[in-house]
Amino acid sequence: MDEGVVVYGIDSCDQVRKARSWLRAQGVAFRFHDFRADGLDAALLSRWMGHLPWDALLNKRGLSWRQLDATRRACVVDQSSASELMLANPTLVKRPVLEAGDRIVVGFSEPIYRNLFAEPPAPAS
Repeated sequence: MDEGVVVYGIDSCDQVRKARSWLRAQGVAFRFHDFRADGLDAALLSRWMGHLPWDALLNKRGLSWRQLDATRRACVVDQSSASELMLANPTLVKRPVLEAGDRIVVGFSEPIYRNLFAEPPAPAS
């Protein structure tokens, strides 16, 4: 499962740090994609929105959201408006976003990560 594992986020995010630390401790090989350094493109965001609802990806709890004026926040009413805003300001994406094969997980949760990277049971003999 560790082939093609990518962690998306920003280096200074505590949740991203926890996720990366957990993955390293478990010996899971991954690549880190920093939104600030590497950006966010429409194709990637569209792929995520094909798996998850837009409001699961938009971080309305963070500083980036709170710094938007009320009028701009009120304009986010659907996938299109949320996508436009996240592409303009990738720090509005809830972090981390983890891609492991065809699975996409938003946020860090040790039980979810443990389940995602659990070894499959050995076949019965």
